[in-house]
Amino acid sequence: MDFQVPNTLAEQIANYLAERIMTGRIRPGERIQEATLANELKVSRASVKEALYTLERWHLVDITPRKGASASRLDADHAAELYDVYMHLLMMLAARLCERWQEPDKQPMLDKVARVTEQMAKPDADIKALVEASFGVMEACCQVVDNPYLTEALTNFKPAVSRAYYLSADTYRQGLKQTVEFFSRLPEAVLARDAGKAQELIRRFAEHQKALIRHALS
Repeated sequence: MDFQVPNTLAEQIANYLAERIMTGRIRPGERIQEATLANELKVSRASVKEALYTLERWHLVDITPRKGASASRLDADHAAELYDVYMHLLMMLAARLCERWQEPDKQPMLDKVARVTEQMAKPDADIKALVEASFGVMEACCQVVDNPYLTEALTNFKPAVSRAYYLSADTYRQGLKQTVEFFSRLPEAVLARDAGKAQELIRRFAEHQKALIRHALS
């Protein structure tokens, strides 16, 4: 595999492994051997180790002393706990967004929401493209809020949440009606600066999504 700039080598290895973990090619609990991986990718073990620390920060890998790294577990209970924390981070983001958005921010955010609805309108929705478009909305909101700590926390949760969606794709498709409703109502609440309504919409939607994921993984 050839790695290219602009990312560092460790970042590229991390992204490569993240894709394999998120799509299930590396199964939950499966060991990741540093030496084997370094040999496979023709990179140094130091670069692999740095990549694994990044994956640990992204909640995709568990690193245990004297045992090494393995793909983190993803059963129904772990997914629900993951989603609970992510939901509260999103609610915090929504509250800050209602306080801080300005008129120049309005159209870029609405454009990101439109990309999500475009993905959902396709006859056979591509879950990966839909999830990426949804995270595009989150990232646009993070830029407006401009809280580096909140942005970092949400960014670190993105791969693990994506993994839960990818591994429960068939069930996730069953909830597209609720997804359409959520992305149509949330901008209204944010533009009205109604933080309470925005947070309640996120809470309800997150609980619905969590139930779907739990069902798929149980």
